[in-house]
Amino acid sequence: MPKPLTDQEKRKQISVRGLAGVENVSDLKTNFNRHLHFTLVKDRNVATKRDYYFALANTVRDHLVGRWIRTQQHYYEKDPKRVYYLSLEFYMGRTLQNTMVNLALENACDEAIYQLGLDMEELQDIEEDAGLGNGGLGRLAACFLDSMASLGLAAYGYGIRYEFGIFNQKIVNGWQVEEADDWLRYGNPWEKARPEYMRPVHFYGRVEHTPEGVKWVDTQVVLALPYDTPIPGYRNNVVNTMRLWSAKAPCDFNLKDFNVGGYIQAVLDRNLAENISRVLYPNDNFFEGKELRLKQEYFVVAATLQDIIRRFKSSKFGSTEVVRVDLSTLPEKVSGDTVDTAEWALNALHIHRNRPLPPKLYPGDDDRLRRMSLVEEGHQKKINMAHLCIVGSHAVNGVARIHSDILKATLFKDFYEVDPDKFQNKTNGITPRRWLVMCNPGLAEVIAERIGDDYIRDLDQLKKLLEFVDDDSLICDIAKIKQENKLKFSAYLEEQYKVKINPNSMFDVQVKRIHEYKRQLLNCLHIITLYNRIKKEPNKDWTPRTIMIGGKAAPGYHTAKLIIRLITAIGEIVNNDPVVGDRLKVIFLENYKVTLAERIIPASDLSEQISTAGTEASGTGNMKFMLNGALTIGTMDGANVEMAEEAGEENLFIFGMRVEDVEAMDKSGYDAMEYYNRIPELKQAMDQIAGGFFSPDQHDLFKDIVNMLLHHDRFKVFADYEAYIKCQDKVSALYRNPKEWTKKVIYNIASCGKFSSDRTISQYAREIWGMEPSLEKIPAPDDPRQ
Repeated sequence: MPKPLTDQEKRKQISVRGLAGVENVSDLKTNFNRHLHFTLVKDRNVATKRDYYFALANTVRDHLVGRWIRTQQHYYEKDPKRVYYLSLEFYMGRTLQNTMVNLALENACDEAIYQLGLDMEELQDIEEDAGLGNGGLGRLAACFLDSMASLGLAAYGYGIRYEFGIFNQKIVNGWQVEEADDWLRYGNPWEKARPEYMRPVHFYGRVEHTPEGVKWVDTQVVLALPYDTPIPGYRNNVVNTMRLWSAKAPCDFNLKDFNVGGYIQAVLDRNLAENISRVLYPNDNFFEGKELRLKQEYFVVAATLQDIIRRFKSSKFGSTEVVRVDLSTLPEKVSGDTVDTAEWALNALHIHRNRPLPPKLYPGDDDRLRRMSLVEEGHQKKINMAHLCIVGSHAVNGVARIHSDILKATLFKDFYEVDPDKFQNKTNGITPRRWLVMCNPGLAEVIAERIGDDYIRDLDQLKKLLEFVDDDSLICDIAKIKQENKLKFSAYLEEQYKVKINPNSMFDVQVKRIHEYKRQLLNCLHIITLYNRIKKEPNKDWTPRTIMIGGKAAPGYHTAKLIIRLITAIGEIVNNDPVVGDRLKVIFLENYKVTLAERIIPASDLSEQISTAGTEASGTGNMKFMLNGALTIGTMDGANVEMAEEAGEENLFIFGMRVEDVEAMDKSGYDAMEYYNRIPELKQAMDQIAGGFFSPDQHDLFKDIVNMLLHHDRFKVFADYEAYIKCQDKVSALYRNPKEWTKKVIYNIASCGKFSSDRTISQYAREIWGMEPSLEKIPAPDDPRQ
């Protein structure tokens, strides 16, 4: 049973989490029991923990419904401009706790569940992650939805309701094994089907020229069935909508043959249409040239455009109910945004006709016209979707300043020179509600004690913490919260992995998708180097580390899967070496997802952001670690550049090549063997990998990794090895001085204001969408329970 809060803890929690009123607790208990009885048709004698979770979820959902309806009424009456955010991925994670935080219900629900004799954490752990995304891009979309609601924007998220989300990762004998993510198996209490808004989407067919005009005939129709999920803003009574489309076959799908065999087969063939929303493609930053992927993209766009136009036509002109028929005014009331992936912007569609840019744009410059053409020349002509996106959009932006500069200077240089005003930068951000208040309430409360809780809506206010950098009580409190988080996570790790963790060791963490460019292999080389040093000087007073690496590899990405096997193999040797003891542990975190991130990020000391300069568009994991009091070791890549500007480069551990160094090396040539032959510790580590030291039962297991690193490494791991090892030595030295370490932590937390998704969305709204954010509450619904 959870122990009662002390008076001090209660006072702390009032500011951030909301006061648990007696009436609220009583109502919540009543409604919980009502849902258990009427919704789930159970009593306490036969109810399972899952039943209790669903009863609680439905109870909390009741507090959303009135606000949700009232918000949509408010938009209908005020007729604001609306923004539609289209994404093939929304990585929402769990909804229950986030909803309680945003509605200020968390304390009251905690108390109600406690009085009912149940455990809140147990109930929360039953909820499935809504894993409809691969990683950063899908999670960014989720943060943006939270910010759009918290800023009072009339916003809608549109995507696909995948029956199976990102696969569950199991590690079997050190290898990644994929299992289907059947996240809807037990139902989803947060969604509401809207069959009345079902829309037809046409595929295939042919074009017919008739006296009445051109017609598209003989198409296959797939119905798009919308499911709506409420997106609550932070304590402003706004509840926006995420609408996800599910593919359904129409009733007359292929029912042309009425004999029994034909009928049975026709019904079975319905699956072909419904496969469109069956599964999320498990690739991140990687183009999958599959027909199904293209159909998914077209499906969500076609259904969403119909829905946008329907809503536009049915909106009011002020107080006058008039159906809009003139679509020329659409831009005044509608703004659309698509989140970019390799598929959406950099893929190519096969076509057979070329429509080049007008020659008069650059007379005589055929090479430039060829580069800028919407159609790529070659054996088989292709539409360049990136070029089509640029030409068809009124604004194009990168997601960190360095990323935007690279787009303008190299990838889209020709287009930038034609229309420089079209290109902008919008550095990514994260929502402080989920990534601080919800996942790290202890730290959120310590901050609120010093500067109040308005920072949750305005993260720039964290700058006020700079007044307390030398304050011993804050230094002590932040160190204490970190240690509590580490102890809690250590217990979780020991339970899950049966590895004894030293909670006083540095928690050194790299969690993200497994990609060569993110350079988990550089991290591996550091682990091996540390291991060899400890073995060489076992009596030296080493700074203890627990190094954790987590992330999923795309199922078809051989090298990424082999990298996971290397990490687990290194762990098997290091963790079982009695000479090393608890001074170095290596853990591969299985099935990294949003909910695991919420556990590990608050417990981390060191955040590894070590991609090759110029390869990471932005990153948002780096921001989450920074906000939760981890220091960053990283290259000048993505948003790391701006993090170093905000906090001061002296408060991060920056190492390695800059973008210009990488470009220069690309021109002069990268010779991995030169580093291998010159650096003894690097040579030793590589020889151990190549010789089977970490794979004694299969000496050549990692030959492909060795061959790639020595002869085909596009991401220049060895070129940054020396600088990385030296920088890690500085990290180890500083960690031995807890006060100075924590001061740097405070500088980092205080400098996180720029990295709120509220700032990002405010910039999108004002500079691209033509909308004005607002922190005002909309009127509350009449029902007092709402």
